[in-house]
Amino acid sequence: MTEPKQPARRSRGATTKSAAKPSSAEPASAKPAATRTTAAKPAAAKLASAKPATAKPAGAKPAAAKPAAAKPASTKTATPKPKIAKPIPATSGPRTIWISGASGFIGTAVVRVLRTRGDAVIALVRDVRRAQDLIDMGVTVLEDDLLDVDRIAESMRDVDAVIHSAGSYRVGISRGERGAMWDANIGTTTRVLDAAEAARAPRIVYVSTVGVFGNTKGQVVDETYRRNVREGFLGWYDETKFGAHEVAAQRAHAGAPIVFVMPSQVYGPGDHSSIGAQLALAHAGKLPYRALEGVGLGFVHVEDVAAGIVAALDTGATGRSYVLSGPRHRLGEALAVAARLGGRRLPRVALPDGALRLMVPVGRLIGQPNLREVVSSSAGVTYWASNERAARELGWRPRELEDGLRDTFEALADRAYTRS
Repeated sequence: MTEPKQPARRSRGATTKSAAKPSSAEPASAKPAATRTTAAKPAAAKLASAKPATAKPAGAKPAAAKPAAAKPASTKTATPKPKIAKPIPATSGPRTIWISGASGFIGTAVVRVLRTRGDAVIALVRDVRRAQDLIDMGVTVLEDDLLDVDRIAESMRDVDAVIHSAGSYRVGISRGERGAMWDANIGTTTRVLDAAEAARAPRIVYVSTVGVFGNTKGQVVDETYRRNVREGFLGWYDETKFGAHEVAAQRAHAGAPIVFVMPSQVYGPGDHSSIGAQLALAHAGKLPYRALEGVGLGFVHVEDVAAGIVAALDTGATGRSYVLSGPRHRLGEALAVAARLGGRRLPRVALPDGALRLMVPVGRLIGQPNLREVVSSSAGVTYWASNERAARELGWRPRELEDGLRDTFEALADRAYTRS
């Protein structure tokens, strides 16, 4: 990859157009259009004045991301050695860290770790009204929709590292929502990496997912595992996150200073996922029925994920991936733990996977526009991966599920008491 010249310094409030070309791994049919940006009044003392236009994803179905050089395989295969494999130790004193997705579930936890130890943080968010917690932590908040490469690069100028954690996580979306998710996962990753290259960011942490491995079929895999892409994908989220990972991997192989982290099923206070909702209902004794209990997940507390991301930022080897997976459990086991901690019992009613498959055609009638994707992503599927490399090289250790769920429900109870 040819290193671009240092872009001329300019005001963050200036009107700009993106001119950077996307990675070759990006499907041509879903290329997002460049947008103009306009200045906006600051919302807080630390809020910059840039406020770009709102993204409007195209309604056409985008092409799936297909890496040019990936060779599918159904078993473990050796991966090329990274061009730079030496861990980079943390520098002395506070640093300036740029982060996307800072107002999200994982991003907020990462920012809290960085600010607690004294690092300066620049956070780009889509809606500053959702960023009051970040502002209260002393974060420099920029309202930006991550559509303009030049604009993103300007915000990265002179930072010590970049963390890209923004993305879209939803399973069971309608066909009309696919374009937006493609851009949120593949398009945004491409633009952020283009901007980091233009800004000459010395270090990049890309937050991927163990979902890149696909269905591990009961195996506990590690970072050398490669899924057989000929078997297809489990859903649109699965496909777009795989494509985004391949975009980042292509850059890393070309010499970009990227460290990969791959969290598994993240839970904790503030978790709004469907899994988090089921755990909360089980703990409260309000779960109406049990379904898709056989899906195998690695449950990892959000604070442990944040600690792992910062550890990778400090000492991870560039070009290397680190699985941040917690203890492995079937969903039914996790629900039973949550119910026991709440002094409750799980409901007796359980929907077999076969019954859910029969309900696919009428999914819309029960509020699920794409029940087929929900079932294909969960029924009999395992997302199991080993965290041995992260433990060995980063000194990372996640808490056990029971301890993590107890911490979660105690934190939620404390918040409820504080608000009352």
